[in-house]
Amino acid sequence: MSEEMPANFYLLFGGIAALLSVASIAGLSLRARFGADNPTVANLNARIAAWWAMIAIMGLAFLAGREGVVILFALCSFAALREFLTLTRTRRADHPALVAIFFVILPFQYWLVWIDWYGFYAIFIPVYAFLILPILAMMRGDSRRYLARIAEMQWALMIAVFCISHVPALLYLQIPGY
Repeated sequence: MSEEMPANFYLLFGGIAALLSVASIAGLSLRARFGADNPTVANLNARIAAWWAMIAIMGLAFLAGREGVVILFALCSFAALREFLTLTRTRRADHPALVAIFFVILPFQYWLVWIDWYGFYAIFIPVYAFLILPILAMMRGDSRRYLARIAEMQWALMIAVFCISHVPALLYLQIPGY
């Protein structure tokens, strides 16, 4: 993708930059009118600044090519997985499974996307990871809420890694005429 960026890329990011510029001007005028200590205006301006940062990071990832987008989404998956699992009730016995999720399964899934091995990244998590996680979690012998804990970990993995990893995989699609 970085070899020759299509005109649509520049049009899209130019349009987003124009829209964010208008939003920034509106936020600055609201701050001038209602004061910097107004919590609603401060919240709006913080959100606009966050959107500027997100668009800049996404633009840099796209300019870096497919690999940059894969790395960006891997980092997003890591953050989403971390947030999801903080909402679950894990136990000390789950630590081997959690280590495997964060430091083996997640990087391996994105490596498979990176090398475009569709036949394997499409089944790796729902088949192999789903089989190994219950074994890793049971190694310490804690069976309290075992099925619920495993189900939460598996669905965290499915939503935060498997599903999100398919977004950068879309860049590897060969579309005739494009």
